[in-house]
Parts: sequence; structure tokens; C-alpha cells
Amino acid sequence: MAGPKLLEQVRRAARTRHLSLRTEEAYTRWVYRFIRHHGKRHPAEMNAPEVREFLSHLATDLHVAASTQNQALAALTFLYRHVLEIELAPVGQVARARRPSRLPVVLTPEEVQSVLAELRGTHWLVGSLLYGSGLRLLEALRLRVKDFGFTDRSLVVRQGKGAKDRVTVFPEKLRVPIELHLQRVRRAHEKDLARGYGTVQLPGALDRKYPNACREWVWQYAFPAASHSTDPRSGAVRRHHLSPSSVQKAVRTAVRRAGVSKPAGCHTLRHSFATHLLEAGYDIRTVQELLGHKDVRTTMLYTHVLNRGGLGVRSPLDSPGRPAST
Repeated sequence: MAGPKLLEQVRRAARTRHLSLRTEEAYTRWVYRFIRHHGKRHPAEMNAPEVREFLSHLATDLHVAASTQNQALAALTFLYRHVLEIELAPVGQVARARRPSRLPVVLTPEEVQSVLAELRGTHWLVGSLLYGSGLRLLEALRLRVKDFGFTDRSLVVRQGKGAKDRVTVFPEKLRVPIELHLQRVRRAHEKDLARGYGTVQLPGALDRKYPNACREWVWQYAFPAASHSTDPRSGAVRRHHLSPSSVQKAVRTAVRRAGVSKPAGCHTLRHSFATHLLEAGYDIRTVQELLGHKDVRTTMLYTHVLNRGGLGVRSPLDSPGRPAST
């Protein structure tokens, strides 16, 4: 039976390779589920056949999404390669979870404005950035003070999906609201410093290279949490960024209050950003860069939800001369 020591080894290996806390937690959960599924046998006693059976079980019995099954495979590959240092044989044929072919939910410009009108304060600012800059939720919440380009109306997204940086547009309408918001955040930060707090988690090894940077204003989160919390890795008491769940709940409530009859959430605002830019005639490669898509085929998905359709086809019922009613 594999006890806590193995899971702790997974955590240490994840931290050594600078994986995010979310990835560390996900990998640890999958290793635990893999062990439990096989009667608490130690993974060193198992190999590709057991991994294959577990992945197939996820697809055929639990009906998980394809992305979930892929995450489980990544976690087990990490376990064997970086923790156990055992060569994992080719997994071979696995019952694959079906990847549904769904079009993204997109709001009209009027629906977007009605949803944003139901948001308040910091939630309104974050929601406006999701739509106005095409950000993913965590990309918005992880923004630092230094990432806002007020002069050239740019926004730098650090360590986005795939650990890539990119530059996207910063809406002019948000310049003054963000400036006022950051003034309030700075006052709170100065009070934290006076009380012996005021540090923030830095990416990579910057905290060792620049020991005092964690207290500097430019490195602070633009959307900090209302209270301090203990860093699960270092044990330091810090003010982390705003919780994603609080924004998700606020947006869902706003969608309901706005009377929008679509299953919309935070990511819907990003979908709407892309679709509305394409509708406005912007080049698909430009939209791809702003979204941070690795493959333009991902961006092309939005051409299928344009108001005029992907080919600009007009329904014959809308042709001139057709009667409106009988």
C-alpha cells in the first residue's frame, strides 16, 4: 500500500519543476485515485496494463470528458517518469472518452452589456476584462500591477495557457476605472506593509533572485483577495488574488438577473470577444494572437457562430420578394 510518502513525493516533484499549485493538486488526486482503483497496490508494482485499464475505466464506466482522461494520463506519466523513475511501457489501445463537438456559447453585444450591467465593483472590472480583452478567468485574476499598459492600451498576459506570455488589447473605457481601483489597492497594500505583511507570491525563482520584489507595488495582484491566507507551499501569510469561484458565482447571477436564456458563464465573455471581433472584420490571425491560441483551427471555431454563419449564407426565406406571412 502506498502511504502519504508517495503523494508527498509527487508534490515535491511538482514543485521542483515549478508546476502550478492547481496542477500539483490535480496530479496528486489522480495518483491517489489510481492507487485506490487497484486495491491500494503500490504503483511501482504496476505498469502500462494497469494504467490502460484505469484510463478505460474512466471513459467507459465514469463517462469522464476527454480532457479529464488526458489529465489523468498526464498525471500517471508524471508519476512514473519523475517520481518513481520507472519506464512506463506504451499504454497502447485505451477506450477513449468522446470529445463532444460543441459550438461555444456566444452572447450578442446587447446581452453582454446587460450582463455586465448586473455586475458591481471588482466583479464588474474582471468581467469587463474577460470580454474587453478576451482573457481567461485565471489570466485576469493573476494580472499584476505592472501588466497594465495605460499609455499604449495594452495588457500583458503572463504565463497563460501553455505557459506562454502574450499581449492583448486594453479597453480605453476601463482605463479610468482600473486606475481608481489600483489606487484603492495600493492604499490597502501600504497598510499591509505597515502591519508586517504586504508580500505576494512571485513566479518561478524570482523570489530568490530578487528577495525584496515580493513587497514591491508593481508585483502586487491587481485583484487581491479581501483577506490574507496562508500559502500552502511556503506557509507565508499573504494576500492572494481574488477567488475564481466568487467571480464565477457573480457572473452566473448576473446572467440570470439580465434575463439571458443561455448557459453563459465567465468563459462565454471570452467567446463573445472573439466572435464580435470577427464580426467586425478583424483578421482571424489577429484574433488568434489576442486569444493566445496555439492553432488557428481553434480560433476558426468562432466563424461557425457568427450572426451570418461561417459562409455568410443568407436564408432563402429572407430573400427579397418572399412574403413575411401567409
